[in-house]
Amino acid sequence: ELGQGLGRLAQALKDQLPAAEGGWGRWRPPGLPPGPRPPDEADVVVVGGGVVGWSVAFWLKALENRRHGMRVLVVERDPTYSQASTVLSVGGIRQQFSLPENIQMSRFSAFFLRNINDHLGVLNEPPIDIQFQPSGYLFLAPPERAAGLEASIQLQREEGAQVALLSPTQLKAKFPWIDTEGVAVASYGKGARAPPVTILHHHQPNPSTARIRCVHVSAPVSPPGTGGVLTGVLDPSSVSSQVHMPDSREYQPVTCAIVVNAAGAWAGELLGAAGLPGQLGQPPLPIQPRKRYVFSWHCPDGPGFSCPLLVDTTGAYFRRDGIAGNYLGGLSPTEEEEPDPGDLSVDHAFFQEQVWPRLARRIPAFASLRVCGSWAGYYDYNTFDQNGVLGPHPKLDNLFLAAGFSGHGLQHAPAAGRAVAELVLRGHYESLDLRRLGWQRLEEGTRLDEGGVV
Repeated sequence: ELGQGLGRLAQALKDQLPAAEGGWGRWRPPGLPPGPRPPDEADVVVVGGGVVGWSVAFWLKALENRRHGMRVLVVERDPTYSQASTVLSVGGIRQQFSLPENIQMSRFSAFFLRNINDHLGVLNEPPIDIQFQPSGYLFLAPPERAAGLEASIQLQREEGAQVALLSPTQLKAKFPWIDTEGVAVASYGKGARAPPVTILHHHQPNPSTARIRCVHVSAPVSPPGTGGVLTGVLDPSSVSSQVHMPDSREYQPVTCAIVVNAAGAWAGELLGAAGLPGQLGQPPLPIQPRKRYVFSWHCPDGPGFSCPLLVDTTGAYFRRDGIAGNYLGGLSPTEEEEPDPGDLSVDHAFFQEQVWPRLARRIPAFASLRVCGSWAGYYDYNTFDQNGVLGPHPKLDNLFLAAGFSGHGLQHAPAAGRAVAELVLRGHYESLDLRRLGWQRLEEGTRLDEGGVV
């Protein structure tokens, strides 16, 4: 209460001071945050300004019936996006999944990115270039996983994906730089690859998104990456979101009708911070942060321009990064080897001991390479079945989820954002039927296992 009172006093003092160049002078009342303040009210608050959260906000505005009618507030902790999962991802887009919903979302995402200027282009401004490169994915399967891969290919074809089944002989003929030892069959999907960018962060929104507002906040009481602490969500008519302002002890309450939890790796912990009592917090949202390393290296004799993103039989993967012999890759650790997600430090020995030996056996040219750099990012890992959780909370109709994609967030963000917006605005899915990805499966214990998790 004291902090809120000081905030109101600071605002009153500000209103009484004459305007000055660069703002209202150098003097700043104590406790007043330097950045933009959120509005007192919003129709929808989206917590998390990564690619999924921005997709939800974009589609809410694009699909609303009344122009400039809905007030959408996006809350993001990190204005630099330096630790955001979106920009730290490897940036792959594929259609080779084992669940129809995931295939359908990937197909729409590829369509959206290919036609990005139809959605996000701004009149009288240069066209958006996201360097969309359709080089595809190549999955290699050993004999014991061959039948499962072939079944997935059949489903993918039924859903309209262009996927080829290659024998070891065909694989060697098409990609002579691969050692086919231990490979029974390969799945080659003519997908598309996009760079890890947050599109709406770098470009002005078109007129239909003009009322979307982004507030960058600091939230020391909640995990890194979350935008604030939700309180008062028991009221079905409104939600009170407490937004902690940067460089200040002040909390700004924002009254809204709907909250969308798109906080990625911290979505589960954020929901716990909302303080849902008793059975409202059950079952807990099984989304945890998992740290993943990405390594970059140079190999002048490595695969050339036709190189797809390759996923080895061992789980190690890599893709071309440009056309000058540069590559990105990594490997998801076993459950027993999961690194501490408390920070984004990199274990460089992991590449030398785990990643490099696997890739060098598959790509002989990689026996001699030069490591150029590395980084770590977060998976919003759904420990239940490694699939996204979309839709309303089972007991709170005005609290929506869009998280838990377990490494598929960038791939599925355009479709997932549109789906959540349809639920908010229409009360049901209109484009893709994603009901199976709802919270109900968590309550019933019905897993939707995805065979294409990398």
